[in-house]
Amino acid sequence: MDERRTVCVVVTARPSYARVRTVLEALKARRDVTLQVVAAASALAERYGKVADVMAAEGFAPDAVVASLVEDHGVLNMPETTAQGLSGTAAVFADLAPDLVVTVADRYETLATAVAAAYMNIPLAHLQGGEVTGNIDEKVRHAVTKLADMHLVSGPGAAARVARMGERPEAIHETGCPSLDVARQAIEAGKRLPDDALYARFGQSGGRPDLSDGYIVVMQHPVTTSHDAAHAQITETLDAVRNLDQSVLWFAPNVDIGADATARAIQEYRAAHRLDHVHFMDNMPPEDFIRLLADSHGIVGNSSVAIRECAWLGIGAVNIGDRQSGRDRGPNVVDVGYDAAAIRAAITAMGQDRMAPSELYGDGWAGPRIAAILATAPLRFEKRLTY
Repeated sequence: MDERRTVCVVVTARPSYARVRTVLEALKARRDVTLQVVAAASALAERYGKVADVMAAEGFAPDAVVASLVEDHGVLNMPETTAQGLSGTAAVFADLAPDLVVTVADRYETLATAVAAAYMNIPLAHLQGGEVTGNIDEKVRHAVTKLADMHLVSGPGAAARVARMGERPEAIHETGCPSLDVARQAIEAGKRLPDDALYARFGQSGGRPDLSDGYIVVMQHPVTTSHDAAHAQITETLDAVRNLDQSVLWFAPNVDIGADATARAIQEYRAAHRLDHVHFMDNMPPEDFIRLLADSHGIVGNSSVAIRECAWLGIGAVNIGDRQSGRDRGPNVVDVGYDAAAIRAAITAMGQDRMAPSELYGDGWAGPRIAAILATAPLRFEKRLTY
């Protein structure tokens, strides 16, 4: 009798793959697991770097794909993508017949994975539950927690919140965040990303970046609960960096409602102002991105990478607005509003000095821990909440 457990990991977006990749590596190396990988939604989109191709190149070619991404329909983007994802994911699960499904974090596409698994009586494991973020992500994350049967959380605060939500203590596993594993691997491989690699990626946006005086990284996503303000919000950040005396390496936003307004604001601003020191790009492999961060003077925007990986790296972070509201944060983070002067002042105050690293989100070895739990923990799909 084959005792190998079939574990199906669903990747729906660029950040999801970065967070789960070391789990995939550890699962693939185990003899008691048959790994299945499903790519869906923006993981298949050229516009967002087509992460499915990166996955295949790194040894995780998808066993199935779900082309569920709906774009350019305003507020309908997320519900329509989720609806199509639910239908497509259910069909994939029926074909692959996994013993266990794994979903990651709090993006809206994860709802499709969670609902499909729950209604098909397939045990569901959820990574990064119990965290507080604000935004629509807050609702999605906790909804997935209630649908999940196994909880792989990043730290003690998250574990306590999941327990207070009525989940069984024996189903809650404090593992650390696997995105820190990527950071550890990248640093071990060599801290500095070669200039030639940077020039090859960022030169396409106009000229070779001059990195002699250092650089900052900008990654700012639209806030789904205030998407009507996306244009104005990103313009404040553009105003803040316009006259900086160092290079700015700016990454495209996630595929969330408001992303089009954010992109349009950037295009309009570039047409109206000289931004020779600001270089734009869509995507970069996770290790390269971490090495880029590690050699930077800090990160600006509202990405969770500023809260998680940069805390572990000791990299300063200027967090703008309320997208990460309530999330546990280390001493590396300074919070500011959507105000160009305040953002500029925080960037200036951030300086170039490293801070003491924080293990608030783990120690960089979460992947093997999570894989061991996925491979061996008892499976169940029936639950009764503790009230």
